[in-house]
Amino acid sequence: MTIRAVIIGAAGRMGQALTRVAAEFPDLRLVGAITAAGSPVLGRDLGQYAGIAPLGITLSADLAAALRNADVAIDFSRPEASAANLAACRTAGTALLIGTTGLRPLLSESELSEAARQIALLVAANTSLGVTLLMELVRQAASALPAEFDVEILETHHRMKRDAPSGTALALGQVAATARGTALDEIAADRAGPRRPGAIGFAVSRGGDVVGEHEVRFLGPGEQLVLAHRATDRAVFARGAITAALWLAQQPAGRYEMRDILF
Repeated sequence: MTIRAVIIGAAGRMGQALTRVAAEFPDLRLVGAITAAGSPVLGRDLGQYAGIAPLGITLSADLAAALRNADVAIDFSRPEASAANLAACRTAGTALLIGTTGLRPLLSESELSEAARQIALLVAANTSLGVTLLMELVRQAASALPAEFDVEILETHHRMKRDAPSGTALALGQVAATARGTALDEIAADRAGPRRPGAIGFAVSRGGDVVGEHEVRFLGPGEQLVLAHRATDRAVFARGAITAALWLAQQPAGRYEMRDILF
């Protein structure tokens, strides 16, 4: 079965990565490439812009037209565009994977839940299959270890990343908090001063061209448990996103997570 996909944010880093790895998936056919209105790359061939052979797909700002022939859309655009992209997919009845981070408060949980009544929807802070497994390991560790084990989440990304902490770091924190029966907003540690018992802390580093590194440390009396993931190639996120999109396109309307792909 061939799945027809539209890339939203096709001119960005992730959009280009998706374009370059798409040929690795014989069940996938790219049918549209969306970039911002007024972008200087409008009208260019998607393949040529991504540094591969021409694909005969023109970079466009007309999402509604692109969705007419699509089974799924993969959105790695900007947070401020996500609400409009979600609305367009609801209108078209097209499954949507959102990999854009920093959505809150621009796109609320209630809006996502409402959309999921009409379309298959997956919002992922990170589309790496390795990070998806890391989330599950953190869930198990946070649930099994006693409360005196402090949780510290460290993340490093390239100098141009906009949000901090990263969406993945926040998702890891939420997983740990939920496993301990609380909400992250209630136990996130202050940046300065002594750590409250049971708090979850975050440390952020930005620089160079680091693709993405996340480390979750459980710090107990006399011992530490460290769980980590390091990405050295942006293609891992693209491959994970396409794997998830191919699966999502065949699901009924509902809200899904990356863990549904593996478990």
